[in-house]
Amino acid sequence: MKTTHQRLYINIDHIATVRQARRGAEPVPVEAVALCERAGADGITAHLREDRRHIQDADIEAIATAVTTVFNLEIACTPEMIALAERLRPYAVTLVPERREEVTTEGGLDVAGAAPRLADALARLRAAGVRSSLFIAPDRDSIARSRDLGADAVELHTGTYAHHPHDAAPLQALRYGAQHAASAGLAVHAGHGLTTANVGPVAAIPEIEELNIGHHVIGRAIFIGLEAAVRELRAAMDAARGVDMDAARRAP
Repeated sequence: MKTTHQRLYINIDHIATVRQARRGAEPVPVEAVALCERAGADGITAHLREDRRHIQDADIEAIATAVTTVFNLEIACTPEMIALAERLRPYAVTLVPERREEVTTEGGLDVAGAAPRLADALARLRAAGVRSSLFIAPDRDSIARSRDLGADAVELHTGTYAHHPHDAAPLQALRYGAQHAASAGLAVHAGHGLTTANVGPVAAIPEIEELNIGHHVIGRAIFIGLEAAVRELRAAMDAARGVDMDAARRAP
C-alpha cells in the first residue's frame, strides 16, 4: 500500500483570469493563498506569462510574501523572467514553454533545442539557491537531457493523458517516464489538465512526488468554494495513494 504523502500545489492563475476579463481589481489572487494552505495545499504555484494575460507582476510580489508553505514560480526561460526569479528567490522555479498564440501550455519544453538557454538559466537559479524544474513530455530523451543540464526536478506534462482518457498509451508513458526520471536522480512532478475525476491514475504513480493543479480547482470553487475544492482534490489524490485518511487525521 502506498502511504507516502504526495504534495499538492495549487495553481492560482485563473483567479487572475477572472479579474483580467474586466481589467478590474477583483478577485485578488493573493487572497487565495491562505485558503488553499488551510485546505491542505502543500504549496502555491503561479505562472507569470510574458504577455501578462492573467497573473501580473504585482500578484507575484504579493504571493511570494504571503505564502507560508512554498512558492513555485512558473516562467518562460527568458532573461527578464530569470532576473525576476533571482530577485524574488521563490522556493522553486519551473521553466515552461510559451507561445503567445496558445490558449494554455500545449506541451513540454524542447529541451534539445533550448539546451544552451536552459543550461544558463538553471545555473543562475542554482546560484540563487532556487530549486529548478523543467516542464517536459514524459519521454526518455527529454528526461536524460534535463538531468544532464542540471535540473533538480522534471514536471511531466499530463495533458495528453487528460485529453485522451480512454487511451492507455499516455498513462503508460507517464508511468515509464516517472520511473526513468526517478532512476536518473530527478524529483518527479506532474501536471496539466488534471481533475478530481482523472487524477487517480496519475496520483497512484509512486515516483510522482508532486502534482500542480489549477484550472479545475478554480472552476470547482465557483460552485463549492475554494477550500472545499482543494479538500476534494486532496482526498482523491490520497485515495489513489492508498492513504488511510482516518489514521492520518489521528496522527500527532
